[in-house]
Amino acid sequence: MKILDIQELEIRDIKVIRFARFCDNRGYFTEPFRRSQFDQEVPFLKEQSFVQANESYSVAGVVRGLHFQWNPYMGKLVRTVQGRMVDLFLDIRKGSPTYGKAAAYDVKGNPADEYAEWIWIPPGFAHGNFFTENTMIEYFCTGEYSPGCEAGISPLSKDIDWSLCEDSLKNEFDSLTSGNAVMSEKDRNGLSLAQWTSDERSDNFLYENLK
Repeated sequence: MKILDIQELEIRDIKVIRFARFCDNRGYFTEPFRRSQFDQEVPFLKEQSFVQANESYSVAGVVRGLHFQWNPYMGKLVRTVQGRMVDLFLDIRKGSPTYGKAAAYDVKGNPADEYAEWIWIPPGFAHGNFFTENTMIEYFCTGEYSPGCEAGISPLSKDIDWSLCEDSLKNEFDSLTSGNAVMSEKDRNGLSLAQWTSDERSDNFLYENLK
């Protein structure tokens, strides 16, 4: 594995790890993950153990999220295998200076590119995505799925603060969700940020415990 760059996003605990593809006239080869390389070059993941891998396929126009769980907490290392995903993340760590703020990152899966990227979403963030073309993604999780300890905030919630989000991505999101976005009823009718904040379960996400 050849790690090219690690980027810190608008919310600094969200990181992007860019890694090389080795391209020739046949196509490309890449190592998306090597544990020893991550231990050496990605210090914020050194103590993380990935215990579950998920794959998801979404058609163009789908919006997913914003999901999170506790007991166990679930951090996610996400990449686009093919297509285009715009990843969404919302800080739900109570007491955090960016609590209630959301942003987005464009993760393309163009096979002609000489690199690909992981995005790291640590525990304490509600996570989702939207798709402008048919897309396959893969993500490694630090906790196994726990259906009794999960919740979701609707990405349509009017009290989410998007001020840190890149304007072009927020405009795409707004255009999609004001039209014919494909969403589950569970996601569309998820909690508002205020409802989650007043829910006693939100105390599972105290900033001081998740730094």
